Amino acid sequence: MIPQEIIRTLAVSTPSKIVLLVLDGLGDISAGEGTPLEIAATPNLDRLAAGGILGQTDPISPGITPGSGPAHVSLFGYDPIRYQIGRGVLEATGINMPLTPSDVCTRGNFATMDGDRRITDRRAGRIPTEENRRLIELLSKEIKEIDGVEVILETVKEHRFVAVFRGEGLDGRLAETDPQALEVKSLDPEPLDPAAEFTSSVVKKFIEQANRVLADQRPANTFLLRGFSKLPDIPSLEDLYRLKPAAIAAYPMYRGLAALVGMETLQTGDAIADEFATLEENWTLFDYFFVHIKKTDSHGEDGNFAGKIEIIEEVDRLLPRLLTLEPAVIAVTGDHSTPAVLKGHSWHPNPLLISAANVRSDASTRFSEVECQRGGLGRLPALEVMPLLLAHALKLEKFGA
Repeated sequence: MIPQEIIRTLAVSTPSKIVLLVLDGLGDISAGEGTPLEIAATPNLDRLAAGGILGQTDPISPGITPGSGPAHVSLFGYDPIRYQIGRGVLEATGINMPLTPSDVCTRGNFATMDGDRRITDRRAGRIPTEENRRLIELLSKEIKEIDGVEVILETVKEHRFVAVFRGEGLDGRLAETDPQALEVKSLDPEPLDPAAEFTSSVVKKFIEQANRVLADQRPANTFLLRGFSKLPDIPSLEDLYRLKPAAIAAYPMYRGLAALVGMETLQTGDAIADEFATLEENWTLFDYFFVHIKKTDSHGEDGNFAGKIEIIEEVDRLLPRLLTLEPAVIAVTGDHSTPAVLKGHSWHPNPLLISAANVRSDASTRFSEVECQRGGLGRLPALEVMPLLLAHALKLEKFGA
C-alpha cells in the first residue's frame, strides 16, 4: 500500500459516512453443499452485491493464518507487521483497565485439564461471566504479588480474563501457554528474548500458584495464557485519515483494539440488534463506524456450521436498518476466515463487498466466497481496504499534479 505518510497528506474531512461491518471469521470452506455464507438466505446482502463490487482480502499475506488483532489492524489501514499489538493489551484496554508503559498484559482463557494435567477443554465450556468473576476473586485474594511484581486480574467475558504484571524490568516477549490442541499439556511461558527471562519466571510461578488455587474447581481448574504484550505506539485514525471514528462491538477485545487506534467505543448490548440500534442512535455524531459481529467466529471455532448460518441470516435481516441510514460507503467483510470444519482461524482469504453510489459494479449476483473470487476487486491485502473506503467516500485528494 502507499505509505501512511502520503495517505495522511491526501486525506480530507467530509460529512460523508463509512460503515465497516465485520462479521468475525466470516470466510469458510464447503462441507459438501457450500459454505455457511453460500447456504444462508441473504437477500439484502445479495442486493448490495448486485450493485456493488466484490473481492477477497488477505489479512497478512497469502498462506498466513492471522490472529484477530493483526487481522483488524490491517482492516483499519495499518501495516500489521509494523504495528504488532498483543492480545493482552487489547483485552485490557477493552475493559478500560488503566495500564502503564511498563506493564505486561496477557489474555487468559479458563480451561479444563484432567488428572494428568492434559487440556480437555480450552475454554472450560465457555463458563458464564459470573463464574469467571468468582474465580478471579478467588485468585486475586490468594495471589497479589510474585517476586516484587504486582499481579492484577480482571474478568473480561465468559471464559476470558486479563492478567497484568506490574513492576520493574518486565518484558512481554514470552511464548503463549495455549497448545491450541486438546489431550496435551499446556506450554511453558518461555522467554523469546533473554530480556524476558525474569518475566518468564514470574509468570511460571503465577501459573503454579494459580493451578493450586483452582485444583478443586470444575470445569475451570486451570487456564491458558496468550498474547503477552505492552502498550504500543500507534497513530490514530483521526490523525492518519481525518476521520471521526466510532466502534460498536460487544466483545471487549475489539473495543480495546478500536480504542488503541483512536475510535470512540460506544456502549452496546450483546445482541446483534443492540449493535444496530447503537448505530442508529449515534449516526449523526461520527463519520466512520466499525461494527463488529462476533458470533460468526465463535460458531466457527466450535464447529457449529448451522449456528454460523443463523448469525449470517440474522445480520441480513437487520441490514435494512443500516441501509435506511444511507451511508456513502458500506463494506461487509471478515477479519479472517474461521472454517467450521477446521474449528479455528485459517489462511483462506476473506470475502469483501463494497457498496457505494460511485462504485464500478462488477455485476455480481450474490455475496459468497465463490462470487468474491470472481469479483472486480480481485484479491488484495486487507491493508488496502481503508484507502478504497476513503476514496469511495470522496475523502482522498488527488496525488501529484
